[in-house]
Amino acid sequence: MRHITHYLLALLLCGAATAAEKPNFVWIISEDNSHHYLEHFFPGGAPTPNIVEMAKHGITFDHAFSNAPVCSVARTTLITGCYAPRTGTQYHRRSAMAPMPGGIRMFPAYLRDAGYYTTNNSKEDYNAIKGKDVWDESSRKASWRNRGDGQPFFHKVSYGQSHESSLHFSQQQMDSQTTKTDPASIALPPYHPDTPTFRYTHARYRDNIRTIDGLVGKVLAELEAAGELENTFVFYFGDHGGVLPRGKGYAFESGLHIPLVVRVPENFKHLVDAKNGSRAKGFVSFIDFGPTLLKLAGAKLPAGIDGEPFLGEGVRWDEIEKRDTAFGYADRFDEKYDLVRTARKGKFTYQRNFQPFNFDSLQNDYRYKMIAYREWRDLFGAGKLDAAQSQFHLPRAAEALYDIERDPHEVNNLATDPKYADKLAEMRDLLTAHLKRTNDLSFYPEPYMVENAMGDPAGFGKANSAEIAGLIDLANLQLSELAEGGNSEQLTKALASDSTWQRYWACIVATSHGDQLPGEFLPKIRQLAEEDPDPLVRTRAAEFLGLTGQGDPRPAILSALKMSTSRVATNLILNSATLLQDGKPGYKFEIGPGDVNQRGDRYVDARIAYLSGKPSPPKRKKPQKKK
Repeated sequence: MRHITHYLLALLLCGAATAAEKPNFVWIISEDNSHHYLEHFFPGGAPTPNIVEMAKHGITFDHAFSNAPVCSVARTTLITGCYAPRTGTQYHRRSAMAPMPGGIRMFPAYLRDAGYYTTNNSKEDYNAIKGKDVWDESSRKASWRNRGDGQPFFHKVSYGQSHESSLHFSQQQMDSQTTKTDPASIALPPYHPDTPTFRYTHARYRDNIRTIDGLVGKVLAELEAAGELENTFVFYFGDHGGVLPRGKGYAFESGLHIPLVVRVPENFKHLVDAKNGSRAKGFVSFIDFGPTLLKLAGAKLPAGIDGEPFLGEGVRWDEIEKRDTAFGYADRFDEKYDLVRTARKGKFTYQRNFQPFNFDSLQNDYRYKMIAYREWRDLFGAGKLDAAQSQFHLPRAAEALYDIERDPHEVNNLATDPKYADKLAEMRDLLTAHLKRTNDLSFYPEPYMVENAMGDPAGFGKANSAEIAGLIDLANLQLSELAEGGNSEQLTKALASDSTWQRYWACIVATSHGDQLPGEFLPKIRQLAEEDPDPLVRTRAAEFLGLTGQGDPRPAILSALKMSTSRVATNLILNSATLLQDGKPGYKFEIGPGDVNQRGDRYVDARIAYLSGKPSPPKRKKPQKKK
């Protein structure tokens, strides 16, 4: 068979003794849960005795991050070892598949080169083109047991029992089905209202984590029965943050901070410079996981990836413990757009909201299948939430600074506190430098990126690094007063620029300043809403007019929809329409059959249905074959 031939070739190249001495790897992934839901990591989490037993024979990583708070983007980061905004893979769900950066393959391909049998059971969900050399098997039946005799293996298994969909229960189910976890015992985060719905939802999710723990134990038992447990590095981790409201899809700790335990096998403990039972304080991210396996396998790390190994021969534990930085990103989630970037350094996390006039509770059909999400929004509309619980439903600050040790749930923004001015400046500079260094492609709107960059996204970013850096600097005018002088002149110049994306970002900056924007800018923004040749610039100008009450945004939005020739652009325009309808002061949109050219698109149809007050269209099912 093909994988046997591949293995024999590796034996010839590496030598039989060397290949036989390689460790195995197993990844056990629970979908959609942050570290907050496991008692081993966070007070009030579910008990997980099997994961705790794993930790006794290995290492608990207290600061592990997924980089992205949603599955396809996080998994693409994980399998490539690259930051998604650098490689054009940052949108969930993808509107176009991105090729891998030049000269780089998904990391299991390098393990196969080193003689490994690679299996995935079974979720892939990548935003990058996989290639034919990644997995020997990838299916619901994939198993490491099919490897060649004595062949080392890498096996990845994902469990969906903790997936967001597990909380899509009905009111009748909530009323009739009890939980093992006592809802009264739940310590709710301060941003959640204390209602029976939220307590039940939390309790049900902790039950799911207990189920995951049982599955972890089953995998470990199977390895032990096969005599492979002490030859195998076993990683348990979540694929991104948790699915309770404000978790999955949001660039907070609740969306990015994952549980990670690595069990170190007795026969390969010499590859790890730490004692069993250790708790690591050093920071690790999804970009680092692939390089770590390559290092443990003795394989060469490819040039051009962003991650670095945190285990393996020559990796010093004292150096790992000094790592204190991680970066995160959040863009589009299904039909809901945003642009958030984060930097975590030590106990502080810095969140940069590049469209701060957005509010986190903006309609997303999949999120609002959960009763708790719907109840939360209804309670806000009824004025029954306190300040911390209301934050999710209000426009945000352009930048936020949180002390995670004192404020683990990130509800107290320190960005305006003079005592933290130096720390704020440090974190702002750290993130800005990272965005420029990685040529973050989200500073071009997704439609432009899809049309122009997807032949080689990383190469496109590198070739246009100067323009991207300029757009980042322009966006950072959100953080400064626009009094007379340099900042005001820079915005004036950008609004009148020949560059479409300078005008685009200038409108976003203007909206960020809202009522504080000097009146001198209003005539130009109104002109852009009425006359700009690009529909996305018209849309951003309309946002300013509508959200500041300076004019009716609907004519500009409708003209932009008629101008759009791309379903991706249409979805972005409709996202703004949803924001303008649901935000203050609120504008009711009536979109007729002739107003949109891209009907039939999944997300376009969802937005139009929502704007019209109709329920979202059901998922299209494949027609059943006649018997």
